Amino acid sequence: QVQLVESGGGLVQPGGSLRLSCTASGFSFDDYAMRWYRQAPEKERELVATISNTGRRTNYADSVKGRCTISRDDAKNTVYLQMWSLKPEDTAVYYCRACREFTCIIGETYWGQGTQVTVSS
Repeated sequence: QVQLVESGGGLVQPGGSLRLSCTASGFSFDDYAMRWYRQAPEKERELVATISNTGRRTNYADSVKGRCTISRDDAKNTVYLQMWSLKPEDTAVYYCRACREFTCIIGETYWGQGTQVTVSS
């Protein structure tokens, strides 16, 4: 059974930092590119960051560029999103997604259930 389980969300003050984790099971994790998305209330889901299956290629949304890093540990079947200098507008549910290739256009894809991040004083 395929599972993606996010963790690490919570309440953080503006300017703070957070590390999200997404642990996968049920598929060959190191064959998949991984993505983080987020969705704020009443807004469309937004792609935040992508990392290739090898870890050598990454991409970030302009809204988070310079404030976050995506990484992966294939030994732990886990992808991370380290965020810092957090702003209230970063408040959202964060989801991880596994894709058969970097663009997520073709092949199998799997989603996690999401973890809430709230940035507020």
